[in-house]
Amino acid sequence: MKKILLVDDEDGIQMLYREELQDSGYEVISAYTGEEGLEKVKSEAPDLVILDIQMPGMNGIETLRQMKMDNPELPIILSSAYTEYKQDLGAWASDAYVVKSSNINDLKEAVKKHLP
Repeated sequence: MKKILLVDDEDGIQMLYREELQDSGYEVISAYTGEEGLEKVKSEAPDLVILDIQMPGMNGIETLRQMKMDNPELPIILSSAYTEYKQDLGAWASDAYVVKSSNINDLKEAVKKHLP
């Protein structure tokens, strides 16, 4: 079973994404901050990361940069409520950018694309 690390500080997003991704056959582990996400990448070795941008402490762009420096081959999907981050050069290091929505079909498609 493929393992996904979900890094997001919102409980509602954590619950929605976890349920939908588990129903699709993935194991989902959680982190609520960028720093915790970096630790979980080392300790849990996920196959893919879904990463929020706006979080307390280390934001998602900084977390993405560090994760890619440590694990260049690790697929990382940025998930944000804000479309303007698509233009941020730091976001271009991600493998996909998905705008948060209650309909997570775009996210599920991005996950499928990067976890064949």
